[in-house]
Amino acid sequence: MKRKIRVGVIFGGKSGEHEVSLMSAQSVMRAIDKGKYEVVPIGITHEGRWLTGGDPLKALTGGQTSMPQLLESGYVLDPVLSVAEGADVPRGQTPPEHRELVPGTQAAGIPEVDVVFPAVHGTYGEDGTVQGLLELADIPYVGAGVMASAVAMDKAIMKDVLRSHGLPVVDHVVVKRSSWEADPAPVRAQVAESIGYPCFVKPANLGSSVGISKAHAEQELDAAIELAAQYDRKILVEKCVEQAREIEVSVLGNDDPIASAPGEIIPSREFYDYAAKYLDNASELLIPAPLDPETSDQIRQLAIDAYLAFDCAGMARVDFLLSRATGELFIGEVNTIPGFTAISMYPKLWEASGIPYPELIDRLIELALERHAEKQRTRTTYDAERIE
Repeated sequence: MKRKIRVGVIFGGKSGEHEVSLMSAQSVMRAIDKGKYEVVPIGITHEGRWLTGGDPLKALTGGQTSMPQLLESGYVLDPVLSVAEGADVPRGQTPPEHRELVPGTQAAGIPEVDVVFPAVHGTYGEDGTVQGLLELADIPYVGAGVMASAVAMDKAIMKDVLRSHGLPVVDHVVVKRSSWEADPAPVRAQVAESIGYPCFVKPANLGSSVGISKAHAEQELDAAIELAAQYDRKILVEKCVEQAREIEVSVLGNDDPIASAPGEIIPSREFYDYAAKYLDNASELLIPAPLDPETSDQIRQLAIDAYLAFDCAGMARVDFLLSRATGELFIGEVNTIPGFTAISMYPKLWEASGIPYPELIDRLIELALERHAEKQRTRTTYDAERIE
């Protein structure tokens, strides 16, 4: 009988999107084909402790993540990555069926798996950090690599890359938290001169609309920057697109990606904030988006262009702003690990485009294994004497 593919699903993490990650992971583990895959859940606490064994999802959703509780419950704690402040985590030999993350460290880290599905959103997960760890361990994983993950996560650098490829982005300024705290007056002047009001203020490195607010006038700017500065040292202030429609496209593939039909979000609030996304269930999703064929094709092509500009892999969701007033179209974000609950836009757009949720998980795992096999063709040694 053919052995099942062991899929490690990583979730949680040190991020403001921790709870969203738990919802994504729960959906993936519920929908994955159990006849084909053996799921290995891997949790990361808010403090950065890696949990394997037992039921990490239950531990994180139940809030039982203190060191004594975890040790008593039989979780395997990585002795290198998971040392909490003041905690005496036992060190020892790598437990059976665990792969060393870095050879020679005796770090338990990740159980022996064939491929990893990172369902981690935001910092310390979607930003290339987990991807780098998996590269060192030579483990195939779903989604973009280190570079694409890091660049797409930083909204300021993301916009620079998109602009360098001739792709449309909204005007913005970047504010350092240290500069703001030292003297806010020049920042206020720059925003008034370059951006104007209303404007959006957001952490450069976060998603799910965490820490984002809309400053309608100058007197609201200080509070907006103070909020964003709680989540990042780098803050983005963006020009508000007049009468913006929020359009999203899902992209799937490696070197030859395909784009889904576009969808449109009608927020239940003034803009699509965290509450509108996850709490009140009142936002409306229009799939496909009511667009003329020419605009729909243009948006899908721009989504693929952005995906290739970052050298993404596996999956990404590309978000657009379309002005009702001017007809202008802007790329808002490229999300390399988009929300993956059954009601999230990424899987819903593919469902409407002919790929149901369980099949989508299948394809992503296949793409991860395909990309890993392709990387194995690359030389990692150089023998000067044998090269003429």
